[in-house]
Amino acid sequence: MNTQDSQEVIHEIAVLTATSEEVVSQMYAETLQVFRKDAQILDYVPLLAAKRVRETLRASSKASH
Repeated sequence: MNTQDSQEVIHEIAVLTATSEEVVSQMYAETLQVFRKDAQILDYVPLLAAKRVRETLRASSKASH
């Protein structure tokens, strides 16, 4: 996934979860790092990281309501 794709994913997650792009970007970068550390096949790591960040933010949003 190139930088432009990553920025689009970060923007989409930020809009969907009403979270700042800075927070989403930090979470996404940290999640990518964790997933890449153990991954043997890297093709789907960005997709899985985006899903994890989205789910984490949605869960925290629901918990605060």
